[in-house]
Amino acid sequence: MAEYLVGPLLSKVLEKASSFLVDMYKVMDGMEDQRETLERLLPAILDVIQDAEEKKNHRSGLVCAWLKSLKKVSYEAIDVFDEFKYESLWREAKKKGHRNHTMLGMDSVSLFPSRNPIVFRYRMGKKLRKIVEKIKELVSEMNSFGLVHQQETPKQWRKTDSIMVDFDKDIVIRSRDEEKKKIIRILLDKANNTDLTVLPIVGMGGLGKTTFAQLIYNDPEIEKHFPLRRWCCVSDVFDVVTIANNICMSTERDREKALQDLQKEVGGKKYLIVLDDVWERDCDKWGKLKTCLKKGGMGSAVLTTTRDAEVARIMVTGEVEVHNLENLGEIYMKEIILRRALTLPNNDEHFGILCKIVHGCHGSPLGAKAFGSMLSTRTTMQEWNDVLTKSNICNEGEDKIFPILRLSYDDLPSHMKQCFAFCAIFPKDYEIDVETLIQLWLAHDFIPLQEEDHLETVAQNIFKELVWRSFFQDVNKISQREENVYRSQLRDRTTCKIHDLMHDISQSVMGKECLSIIGSSNLKNLMREHPLYHVLIPYTSIALPDDFMGNEAPALRTLLFRGYYGNVSTSHLFKYNSLQLRALELPRREELPIRPRHLQHLRYLNLSDNSNIHELPADISTMYNLQTLNLSDCYNLVRLPKDMKYMTSLRHLYTNGCSKLKCMPPDLGQLTSLQALTYFIVGASASCSTLREVHSLNLSGELELRGLENVSQEQAKAANLGRKEKLTHLSLEWSGEYHAEEPDYPEKVLDALKPHHGLHMLKVVSYKGTNFPTWMTDLSVLENLTELHLEGCTMCEEFPQFIHFKFLQVLYLIKLDKLQSLCCEEARDGKVQIFPALKEVKLIDLERFESWVETEGKQENKPTFPLLEEVEISNCPKLSSLPEAPKLKVLKLNENKAELSLPLLKSRYMSQLSKLKLDVLDKEAILQLDQIHESSLSNMELRHCNFFFSTIPSEPIIGIWKWFRQLVYLEIKSSDVLIYWPEEEFLCLVSLKMLAIFGCVNLIGRTTLVKGEPTRCATDQFLPCLTSLSICCCDNLRELFVLPPSVTHIHVSGCRNFEFIWGKGDIESENVHVEHHDTFTSSEHCNDLEYRSVPEQSSSAVNHPLPCLEMIHISFNDKMVELQNLPPSLTSLEFHSCPKLQSLSGQLHALKFLDIRCCNKLESLNCLGDLPSLERLCLVSCKRLASLACGPESYSSLSTIAIRYCPAMNMKPLYERLRPRLDILKERDLSHAHAKCPYGGVIHFSLGTEHKRPTLWDPKSWKYAIPGCRWLQV
Repeated sequence: MAEYLVGPLLSKVLEKASSFLVDMYKVMDGMEDQRETLERLLPAILDVIQDAEEKKNHRSGLVCAWLKSLKKVSYEAIDVFDEFKYESLWREAKKKGHRNHTMLGMDSVSLFPSRNPIVFRYRMGKKLRKIVEKIKELVSEMNSFGLVHQQETPKQWRKTDSIMVDFDKDIVIRSRDEEKKKIIRILLDKANNTDLTVLPIVGMGGLGKTTFAQLIYNDPEIEKHFPLRRWCCVSDVFDVVTIANNICMSTERDREKALQDLQKEVGGKKYLIVLDDVWERDCDKWGKLKTCLKKGGMGSAVLTTTRDAEVARIMVTGEVEVHNLENLGEIYMKEIILRRALTLPNNDEHFGILCKIVHGCHGSPLGAKAFGSMLSTRTTMQEWNDVLTKSNICNEGEDKIFPILRLSYDDLPSHMKQCFAFCAIFPKDYEIDVETLIQLWLAHDFIPLQEEDHLETVAQNIFKELVWRSFFQDVNKISQREENVYRSQLRDRTTCKIHDLMHDISQSVMGKECLSIIGSSNLKNLMREHPLYHVLIPYTSIALPDDFMGNEAPALRTLLFRGYYGNVSTSHLFKYNSLQLRALELPRREELPIRPRHLQHLRYLNLSDNSNIHELPADISTMYNLQTLNLSDCYNLVRLPKDMKYMTSLRHLYTNGCSKLKCMPPDLGQLTSLQALTYFIVGASASCSTLREVHSLNLSGELELRGLENVSQEQAKAANLGRKEKLTHLSLEWSGEYHAEEPDYPEKVLDALKPHHGLHMLKVVSYKGTNFPTWMTDLSVLENLTELHLEGCTMCEEFPQFIHFKFLQVLYLIKLDKLQSLCCEEARDGKVQIFPALKEVKLIDLERFESWVETEGKQENKPTFPLLEEVEISNCPKLSSLPEAPKLKVLKLNENKAELSLPLLKSRYMSQLSKLKLDVLDKEAILQLDQIHESSLSNMELRHCNFFFSTIPSEPIIGIWKWFRQLVYLEIKSSDVLIYWPEEEFLCLVSLKMLAIFGCVNLIGRTTLVKGEPTRCATDQFLPCLTSLSICCCDNLRELFVLPPSVTHIHVSGCRNFEFIWGKGDIESENVHVEHHDTFTSSEHCNDLEYRSVPEQSSSAVNHPLPCLEMIHISFNDKMVELQNLPPSLTSLEFHSCPKLQSLSGQLHALKFLDIRCCNKLESLNCLGDLPSLERLCLVSCKRLASLACGPESYSSLSTIAIRYCPAMNMKPLYERLRPRLDILKERDLSHAHAKCPYGGVIHFSLGTEHKRPTLWDPKSWKYAIPGCRWLQV
């Protein structure tokens, strides 16, 4: 039974009815009687609402129906009073001069009846009377239920200091130590087991199964024993594709391809995979996944966690027994409760109750946390007894924990209940961005007003309290530098998750009012059966029905699209003029469908990552209720609406990453509610806001100021940055071309921009002063600084003593022409550890930089940089040494002379680095090794670095390459001396998976045979684990080295003379067999073929040297004439600008993507087979291409076809083949025909729309007739 949470809604109605703003603008004139009635009736309902909600399950269905009706009318009342509020805001904006609705010089009142006061009063009076009548009826029904007032016990809520501490981690480690050792012993004892070991961990919800699995997964013995480890949260739906993608860390959507990737990922390797929180009992799904996982090496294991013993029985294998996780011992349970309860009176009565509470937790750590949190607000015996009594609701099965957690929820204040219940909108195990969550809470008025604090502060305290009470978990700070995607923000993101049982609590409260739409098959049924208020769509392929916002979900409050939606249209959703949306996310769109006049109630709008936005609709300034506007990374946005100053409710404006923004709109300082403004550019125009506008803004978080060349000293002082104590990250940037008329003018401006002493991150870019102001060297101002960026300060002669920033973790110094060291000798104190916290250093274009500190070396046997993990040095010609850094893991060097690189390769650093990137132009450098250090390097990128390679094939440089046995990724760029494939060196790279070669213009290919004897590569298999090969811009390359059978992807681009992939002759040639022996038929390299539904392969196909090959991409090639006997495993084939290519052959039953462009000698594709799996076909500018495959199975899977500028193509057979499938194919943008390829043969892909487009299923529309079709797309 869903909770109703009517009390907070009614309180909000009462609050809105008494609005000061509504009174000021008299928008309720003539409706005083209805308003007074509401103010009289609502407190009477609120007086008994708690009793109604608590007793709804113990009475007849009348109370439930009454609560449901009351909730519905509460939402309607909120909407009505929000209309009053909007009218008040509109009148206030009009009074201040907003004339957005004027037309032809006439006021909008006469043109638009909705804004006419008389019409407005009539319309709203009618709505309000309906609300009052409904509430009167509900009060009459209420009186018959015998509900009574319940006094709420006042609670004193703590002020927590931090949300990042795992208070109970040490308890869990101690309590589970013996069980952990038992599981680890089982896994290690199976090291020589040829069968897959599957060990399920079973226990009730809240027992700590996930935490226990994490202890095992992160144990040092396990890390050492299993080279490959993967964690996958399964949750409610056992989706094989999702699990395979999580294990492979990919996003493949095709089921077959995902399973193939999985087999390659685990093939032959000893791995440990954790499948956490498995629910489904589907034997078939598990069987398919297990078949793939069995391809791993000896000793591989799968650890699963589940609440369901039957699931464990299905999954367990062999002699291994299911591990039933023990209940947590009482001593540890007491420790958890007391740690959270904070205090316990020292008497026997309280101790006795504590023992009963521990017994009631049934060994559940989550239950203990919930109890302890509740007890932290209670001190008397009676209060403790009440908690104990209310928790003893059910004692059977797993439900015995649920009442404890539900009691923990019931114990929350009403506004916290709303905040947490709203989280039902997120799927299970969803990573929630905390800042966004707080803004959504604000948008729905969940946060109560407190005089002493801002709403954001109150919301943050609520979040911390919910974390403390275990409603949220896994709270993490994620640095934008650590994320795979680029983010323009300066600050780290904070994320959290919700435990599955706690998520169940939120869903039990909200029912179907909150919905995360994963599939659309039953979407309409869900909407018809339940009122829908909050929707999140986490995937890209779901299109909402046309009437979704009109008839299906007219009361929708939240609509969040997550991910990239591309061509999935949403414009139809916003055509209605009665939308009640409070929160809307439309990131990464190809259109901007919103109509501001239909979104008057909107509080939260996220349009981030929209590259197609150049400017916003001018009437967006009429969205007077908007609190959050996120435009981050809309990098083509040129201007903001000039009337934004009237959006007085705006609290958060995100414009970071809007690099083309010219200036800020005028009078921005009038937005006095603004708490977050991430990017402010000072324009030169008089119509722009000056920096003075920042003065009245109480900003927090991050602020990036650009265009400071347009700022005067007076304006900088007026900005008053020193009083903005909630700012944590500050970036100050001048134009790179700026030249001040007064030499000390930049210094005066920067001095006036002095921030407060709590700043965490400071960035200064293109500052042209000769000295930094005193506040940058004053430790009292920047004492808490953890990150410092100085860039392009070319005129500066004196710098801060970086050594004094004792909390500094990140230091970027870029293009500082006169910097010589990080600190001078005078600044050093021999008794103090210098740079004690520094973790990352980047030094780029420092022409005079000579040393890390003026006197190098160690102090009292302490390393100079004890915590340094990552260093990047580029173009620092005078620097001759690396820092003392025992924890260094990542090193990037770019230098003309190998002053740092050669010593590095001989040093002990090679034994501790995991990633190395070298760019060394020095052509005279010679590498001479005295000794070889064992290396743990997994990723290496080499640019130039000629000393790694030999120009004489008979004298390979083997020594250094022996270090790289653990190397997984190797990139080689612009090496002049790389003429032949370094086959002897490659023999050392036994773990390499990915090899990329770029711009090695002298590379020819394999060495010639000497005296008729084969090279070592002809008899030894090198790069046995290679899966991906990319080669680009190697003009002289003719052929590849002998590829191992494990290769799945080949990409060759810009290699004009490249001729062969697997040999000059037929695939069955003697030469091929000598080179590959029988290894290319080994199932251990390509086990995934059994999953393909393809006809029995010919002997030629089975004996292909690359049986696992899935993708070939060849482009900008002038020599390749043919490519015969393509392997049947191919799923993607691309040829671009290969003018001599004449023929292709192979039975490509698995091919899904075929793209051929500008191959003018290619005449036919008949030799590729029927292509039954082909989904996408693209043929562009192939002048002689006349025929395609037209067999009985051809194009049975085709969904997209594009044929352009192929004048010889005979379209009739293709049309006949596609005729039965025309209802499945979706027509896309169609181009008009051209007699020849325009623009001198260069393909232009921007399709015009000015002419009528031909369609595939209407042959009469083909102007050019069937034999001469030049353009067709579906």
